[in-house]
Amino acid sequence: MKSVFFSTILAIAGALVSANDAFKDVVPKETKKPIPDHNPINVIKYTADPGVMVYDDTVYVYGTNDGITEIMGENPESNDYALIHTINVMSSKDLVNWVDHGTIPSAGKDGAAKWAQNSWAPTAAHKKINGKEKFFLYFANSGNGIGVLTSDSPTGPFEDPIGDYLISHDTPNCADITWLFDPAVFVDDDGSAYIYFGGGVPGEYDNHPLYKDAPLFERPRTLRVAKLGDDMISLATEPVLLDAPWPYEDSGIHKADGIYYYTYCTSWNAKSPFGAARIGMMASKNPLGPFEFVDTIFNNPGDFFVVTGNNHHTVIPFHDKWYIFYHSEWLNLQNFGEAKGYRTTHVNELPYVDGKFLNATGTLEGVPQLFNVDAFETQTAALMAWEAGCSTNGLGHTTVTYQKGEWSGVSGVDFDEGADTIEIVAQSKNGAVIQVSIDSVEGEVLGYVEIPASDKMETIYTEIAPVKGVKNIFFLASDEVTVDTWEFGNTSDESDEEESADAGADAEDVESNDEENVEADADEAEVEEEDSADEE
Repeated sequence: MKSVFFSTILAIAGALVSANDAFKDVVPKETKKPIPDHNPINVIKYTADPGVMVYDDTVYVYGTNDGITEIMGENPESNDYALIHTINVMSSKDLVNWVDHGTIPSAGKDGAAKWAQNSWAPTAAHKKINGKEKFFLYFANSGNGIGVLTSDSPTGPFEDPIGDYLISHDTPNCADITWLFDPAVFVDDDGSAYIYFGGGVPGEYDNHPLYKDAPLFERPRTLRVAKLGDDMISLATEPVLLDAPWPYEDSGIHKADGIYYYTYCTSWNAKSPFGAARIGMMASKNPLGPFEFVDTIFNNPGDFFVVTGNNHHTVIPFHDKWYIFYHSEWLNLQNFGEAKGYRTTHVNELPYVDGKFLNATGTLEGVPQLFNVDAFETQTAALMAWEAGCSTNGLGHTTVTYQKGEWSGVSGVDFDEGADTIEIVAQSKNGAVIQVSIDSVEGEVLGYVEIPASDKMETIYTEIAPVKGVKNIFFLASDEVTVDTWEFGNTSDESDEEESADAGADAEDVESNDEENVEADADEAEVEEEDSADEE
């Protein structure tokens, strides 16, 4: 087991009784996300406008940071989108357990793009530049234009490579775009990349004479597509019109069986034949179009989660299935008793049958877990399917802080033939105990991990009740504690390793003794030869 940079403490199993006493007055904090459900994917933060990238067999979600649950209180003011200048990032290999990688400082005086006031509706892409994998994060500065940040890692830190807009109203063919925002980026099989953006309806808010009669709603001509330069931070072509019917916002792009599919949020106008703010889809054999309308593929989230609101999505393929990521206001309705504009990201399967995309359904159940979590590998504490009250620290590699009664849960942990130990890397200013249980936070207790009072991370090794098979596991804190990683083990495996090491040492000793005996025999023979020579 790994304990690099951390001191190791052996916790004795006999302390279980006293550890249990630490939870006599601990009441697990309530969660709004029941254990069977997988949506929203993260309830630590309100993450909207999900832009999704697949890299290294991992799904990364980047989203507008609507707020952090821990610091918002029970009755915040309604969401003021003008204040948003950071981007949340999380990742998953199984689409159920998500690692919260923290919040990217993207805009404003503390952000990478200091020229931008806001960072809305991000999207991400990766590409090898001069033989090195680079990551690109595109975002909207309100409705005024699009910026781009770069990094050597999908989780940052990010920097601004151009110090200004990538696309603005001064860009050719962009002056008449009502809302220059909501980018989507697609890197094709040959490495060519394309950016899709725009939205809004001219005159919607200034009594344009055509507003009431709907022609501008039907064909507002405010969407664009352009080819990106090889460097991903410049344009290789001037943007061209993407003439979609009844568009409003929210560009998306994906490719299936050689066909490019442009997706977008349709208009709210009552005359729209598609229904209010649904995800529409168009198809083309060319990434630059022209595109032809196909159908809608996702209704407004209000059709599934009570609260009707703006509709923002990304479609991706992952392990032979298609998925649609979107946001809803379901969680803020549960937390505040009313919808205040704070959104969280969900994911559901997008049916693709006989070459045709069908309508997806939004659910709280979410999607099935694709892979189990290996109990015997070191896992970050920020990996979780459920939680109540805890918060994450840092960017990229993050730790998790729990207060008294706060907890997190991990879905589908595979213990194989069995585990009977756990190793946790953690720190607690005043000392704390972590209860480890299965099935639920109040389920069968496997053991207690006592974290000593310390100002640095400690590695604590503790015996637990034997557990095998695939289980959901939960970590509950008795007091404030920050956890870095966890890993389960099996003492029989460790004994086998020790026996193997001992056997190896014994073999070395035997070999060494044999060599010494051979050398002794040689010396003795040499002496006998000398004696014989003297006698002669």
